[in-house]
Amino acid sequence: MTERADFGVAAAEHVAVALDTSDWETFTEWCEFFGPRVGVLKVGLEAYNRWGPDAVARAKRHGKAVFLDAKLHDIPNTVAGAVSAARDQGVDYLTLHVGGGPRMLDAAAAAAGDTLKLLGVTLLTHLDAADLAALDLPGAPAERVAKWAELAARHGCSGAVCSPREVARLRARFEPPFLLVTPGIRPGGDAKDDDQRRTAEPGRALADGSDLLVIGRPLTRAEDRETALRAAIAEIESASTVATG
Repeated sequence: MTERADFGVAAAEHVAVALDTSDWETFTEWCEFFGPRVGVLKVGLEAYNRWGPDAVARAKRHGKAVFLDAKLHDIPNTVAGAVSAARDQGVDYLTLHVGGGPRMLDAAAAAAGDTLKLLGVTLLTHLDAADLAALDLPGAPAERVAKWAELAARHGCSGAVCSPREVARLRARFEPPFLLVTPGIRPGGDAKDDDQRRTAEPGRALADGSDLLVIGRPLTRAEDRETALRAAIAEIESASTVATG
């Protein structure tokens, strides 16, 4: 996904399903179900810490692309080694915290090679202005996201991770092929029992410039996963009709 695809049939290609579970059978079932239906399968910290490369291998078996959401944040040499390992496992997208700084980002970019796309995590979606104040980080969340996205772009990342609340501002600043990846996507505005605060619906996020929409529990925990996925894709397609009509 090096450039934004058209809507319509391609809408599902913009969806990355978050495979967050502690049960291997459930993980496998989700890979088998969502793999052929969406563009990306996302292996998060819970799955990777339990099963390691086996989780990536299973996702690769069934999915079109694999997103390892490792959120690396360590000294440059350690991060470079971890990036090399992910590259050798055939990972397509890998996250690391921009807060690790320029030298860490440079080391990661040097280790990524030509096939692995690094995504710089700007500000986690559960953080708001009060959290930034508690962390002694000045400025509003949108300002912090913009500054760290710029840092990611300058130091070899293929894209940035931001909440859907900031994606329009970033898309105006960064043209494709720089990728914008948005967690906190809630089809139908459903955010109940959730710890993410800066959220949005999928159609709005994609219309605002997101390339990859990360959706987890609204799809994986739905009583009828097929219906839930079709509804999310319909929201994306509906937004495109309004934007282009």
